Amino acid sequence: MLAILLAHAAAALLAPLFVRWWGRNAFFPLALVPLLSLIWVFGNWGTEQNLNIEWVPGLSMNIDMRFDALAAIMSLLVLGIGALILLYCARYFEDDEPRLGLFAAEMVAFSGAMFGLITSDNMLVLYIFWEITTVLSFLLVGHYAERASSRRAATQALLVTTAGGLAMLVGIIILGQVSGTYNLSELVADAPGGWLPGVAIVLVLIGALSKSAIVPLHFWLPGAMAAPTPVSGYLHAAAMVKAGIYLVARLAPGFADSGPWRATVISLGLLSMILAGWRALRAFDLKLILAFGTVSQLGFLMVLVGIGSEKAMLAGLTMVIAHAMFKAALFMVVGIIDHTTGTRDIRKLAHLGKKAPWLAAIAALAAASMAGLPPMLGFVGKETALSAVISTPTLDPTVAAVVVAGLVIGSILTVTYSIRFVWGAFARKQLKRASPSVRAMHAPSVLFLAAPAFLAVLGLVAGFASSVVDHIVSPYAGTLPSYGQEPYHLALWHGFNLPLALTVVVVTGGVGLFIAHRVVNRLKFEHPPLGNADRIYDNVLKYMDALSIRLTGTTQRGSLPLTQGTILLTLVLLPMIVLLVGQDSGLDYTLWNTPLQLVIGVIMIAGGLGATVMRNRLASVILVGLTGYGCGVIFAIHGAPDLALTQFLVETLTLVVFVLVLRKLPAEVDDRGSAGSRAPRAVLAVAVGATVSVLGAFAMNARNTAPVSLLLPDAAYNLGDGKNVINVILVDIRAWDTLGEICVLLVAATGVASLVFRNRRFGSAPRVSDAPVSSSDANFAAETTWLLGGDLIDPRHRSLILEVTTRLIFPTIMVLSIYFFFSGHNAPGGGFAGGLTAGLALVLRYLAGGRYELGEAVPIDAGKILGLGLIFAAGTAVASMFLGAPALSSATLEMTLPILGDIKLVTALFFDLGVYLIVVGLVLDVLRSLGARLDAQVEMQSQGRVSAP
Repeated sequence: MLAILLAHAAAALLAPLFVRWWGRNAFFPLALVPLLSLIWVFGNWGTEQNLNIEWVPGLSMNIDMRFDALAAIMSLLVLGIGALILLYCARYFEDDEPRLGLFAAEMVAFSGAMFGLITSDNMLVLYIFWEITTVLSFLLVGHYAERASSRRAATQALLVTTAGGLAMLVGIIILGQVSGTYNLSELVADAPGGWLPGVAIVLVLIGALSKSAIVPLHFWLPGAMAAPTPVSGYLHAAAMVKAGIYLVARLAPGFADSGPWRATVISLGLLSMILAGWRALRAFDLKLILAFGTVSQLGFLMVLVGIGSEKAMLAGLTMVIAHAMFKAALFMVVGIIDHTTGTRDIRKLAHLGKKAPWLAAIAALAAASMAGLPPMLGFVGKETALSAVISTPTLDPTVAAVVVAGLVIGSILTVTYSIRFVWGAFARKQLKRASPSVRAMHAPSVLFLAAPAFLAVLGLVAGFASSVVDHIVSPYAGTLPSYGQEPYHLALWHGFNLPLALTVVVVTGGVGLFIAHRVVNRLKFEHPPLGNADRIYDNVLKYMDALSIRLTGTTQRGSLPLTQGTILLTLVLLPMIVLLVGQDSGLDYTLWNTPLQLVIGVIMIAGGLGATVMRNRLASVILVGLTGYGCGVIFAIHGAPDLALTQFLVETLTLVVFVLVLRKLPAEVDDRGSAGSRAPRAVLAVAVGATVSVLGAFAMNARNTAPVSLLLPDAAYNLGDGKNVINVILVDIRAWDTLGEICVLLVAATGVASLVFRNRRFGSAPRVSDAPVSSSDANFAAETTWLLGGDLIDPRHRSLILEVTTRLIFPTIMVLSIYFFFSGHNAPGGGFAGGLTAGLALVLRYLAGGRYELGEAVPIDAGKILGLGLIFAAGTAVASMFLGAPALSSATLEMTLPILGDIKLVTALFFDLGVYLIVVGLVLDVLRSLGARLDAQVEMQSQGRVSAP
């Protein structure tokens, strides 16, 4: 199973390259991937395969996969029809089709994602594949991105199915927590009862119903017909829309008897079957006829797999197979018609049966199976369905009679729109608006006809070989209770019985309704009795937009003090109210342990108070920095030198950044208009400080067992091969968190650069050789050049002492930076501290020598340094797995070298190298954007050349 997923992933990555080499013929080798995977399915048919890979056990997200009878049936459809659709694409598209390589990759990836979905035993992993199919569906439906209709249809499908998926995720989490397992096999075997699992099941059903386009979440499927026809034939007939049917069938053995199950599934399924079937009679686009027919058939399937009996499941799975074959074939027929005539409108099509008799025969066979006519497989499935519902013991007799009546009405509509489809496309009829391209239609090639012909003929063969289909579907159907019913097997002929009589009624009624289609066409539907779902969707979006605008206008007025005050007030009120209501124990705390802590605390308080009353911006920043340095001293006193070092470095660098920004701001704060708000601000500030102190005291008193920190030193050395607990936590135990944080740093650096540079990064910092040569630019007063960039600084702003000092201590600082980097795994330091130290060295070079000196120090684009750091950090995850360790954890390499002796190398060092480079790149980007770029503007303004940032 894992090999199949990896093969599809590799094929998806290579697909654009294949299309570039071979054009549309690249679909032939790509079709081999699902085809060869199908061979594996046949080879393991009848057996149960399990795959268990430990991934994130703490979150119950192990990769547990299971191949059983139901997964085999769905794999047959997903892989088999997927291979045929890819073959069909080889003649549907032209070589000059835009974005064809991306389309091929998405189709192959979708096949793999669907296989992952149907074989996932872990519900959380199933949800991941579920959403992958949603995203790929969005991309495939929106393939013609230049068309507004495609963009709207893709967005609509994404919003509806994603909203349903989120509801399903909540239900999955509830079921997992209540039952104690997230594995479907274990959950169904021991289904939990009660009202909470009942709510969870409804939430899961919402996701399944939205995915399978069941009323009232059906409207996205007709809109999705804006996609290329192969997408419709695969996703919206055989694969994605079957995901909801699959999930209901998977859960039915355990939850069919729960309270809300049958009421939800059966009622909405019947409503979908009837309403969508009726709506198909009003459509004139061949794809829309099939789209509404698909919604109708999906409602039929939902009823069958949701009843919860062996016989009904037998009928449901038979119809799932039949529907995939005839609907995929019919969509491909529509694609051929559209490809050869340029239209799908039945009001413009006529005499195609004479021009393309083989195509007409294929369509007639597939439509006959859709209508449930003998001897097609659709007839066998529909007979079994009627028999199952008539004799089902799971429903009240009155309810069963209503369900049978609903199925008969829906089946009559199915026969009608099946005839209408064939007649509309191929009949000899007089047209008022015949398309000239129809008259010039050329017969499709044999290869173009091969895929739909195979499926249509297979539906006929499967009808005669219904015993083989019975052998395929009965193993899973047998997992549901029979309720004492006699064993039932699929067959073309079960004698003269009530289901056969109802079939006669269905066929007669469908033909009669089609004959009376002129009367039907005169019926107007401007005001449907249940409303227009598509318009309801538009109105919901419109009202949500209006609500969001009103809410944003109320809460975000553009006032930074108001926004910050709201956040801080919430911070004060919410936890304090909770503490007052729920806390009844006293506090045991100590104000300080040593007098030094008191002294430092007084200094920090004085700095904080001074920052609030100081009007000079620079002085305020320095006083705020004083509180940060005080915090670092407290870290050092408490035996955390690593934290203290990082705090000092961050505080210093933050001061530099503030100073760079303050150069463009007035020196004094103009607070003349804020006199009336000083008292409320002071009260809020005191309240926030008191709240944080109280929360800290309660947090310390909440501990009732030995702290986990006592175990960390041994764990750090035994698991991460390091003695520095902080560093091992960052690069090993919590490396995923660190990876996310450095990604945030990278985004922040890019954001700052984007705000300043606007449209491009301007490459690396300028070097001395890039400076314009003029008598005013260079300063040759000094015989010795300590810094190359210093010669280009205005003598009034140049400090020789600073240049000499920088020249002397810069190498020392860089050596210290490298020392911190290498020693960090066992002593204070690490990639973050080392990167900050190197960043401060660059700051010193910039302050002493200006922007040209910065280019001399690092003549590399900051963006490349950031990217290289991310590659090192993320690449460590892969390297660790190749060395037998979990992703982003330490793998140790021990070796003996001739001169160096025994070497012990930990892969976390390369992760730390990535952190080091990202911090250096961040500092360089900030210096270039907030420093060098602003300096360039000042120079140009002084020369009378004002430049935009």
